[in-house]
Amino acid sequence: MLFVLLLLSTANLFSQEIPKEKRKALKEARTLVSDAGVSLQKEAFVEAEADYRKAIALAPENEAAKYNLGNAYYDRNLNGEANRRYKQSAAVGTSKNSKHKAFHNLGNTYMNDKKYQDAVDAYKNALRNNPTDDETRYNLALAKKMLENEQKEGGGDEDDKEQNKQNEDNKENKDKKDDSGENDNDDEGDKKEDEDKGDEKEDKSEGDKEKDQGKPDEQKEGEQEQKQQQQPVPGQLSPQQVKNLLEAMNNQEKKVQDKINAKKQKGAKVKSNKDW
Repeated sequence: MLFVLLLLSTANLFSQEIPKEKRKALKEARTLVSDAGVSLQKEAFVEAEADYRKAIALAPENEAAKYNLGNAYYDRNLNGEANRRYKQSAAVGTSKNSKHKAFHNLGNTYMNDKKYQDAVDAYKNALRNNPTDDETRYNLALAKKMLENEQKEGGGDEDDKEQNKQNEDNKENKDKKDDSGENDNDDEGDKKEDEDKGDEKEDKSEGDKEKDQGKPDEQKEGEQEQKQQQQPVPGQLSPQQVKNLLEAMNNQEKKVQDKINAKKQKGAKVKSNKDW
């Protein structure tokens, strides 16, 4: 009993040491926080936000104003703003209970942003202030699981990137080799060589005609049939086309699997935010 009275008397002493203007600002801030809560119940978010901001300006140490404003943002999917207000509330919190709730909700905003390592840290801080909260323990376990999955998938992505980089380097080297110009000749030499070859082709053509005329019909038909067999058959895929088709199918399958994994992650729900 004496201990309680001592605490009360100490509180009165501190309250007496607070300047009159400061006490007035604190009182007005508490009123604004209360009015903002009423506005939120009436779905008047704009008015509530304005009152919370005024309360924070009057009394920056008012953790309730920052925390409740964070909840108002969170309920409207303003995740970034909610994250900032929860951080502020945790920083000025004076009790383990208030710090626990601020860190718990802060972890939820990190989960929404898929920042799983930050979420793990926030939930751990929440449990340091209240080790018995089962909701926080559940969210911490979920965050750890999502972080583990992300690290596994991230490792595979790095391997794919490295393989793609090697493929691109090989292709680039091949392109450089094809475009190097090592086999190009001077224009004049090419012209002269083409002229000589042209004459040779004419002579050869005449000789071929003579040879063809002397060939049996069966031999000619056999040669024509062989040429037709060597030509690509319409509708049949070349080896390169088959390779490209397989790669496209593999890429499509990977996209489908990524979507399935994303839905699994999206389906995991964190426990609800803590009210003030």
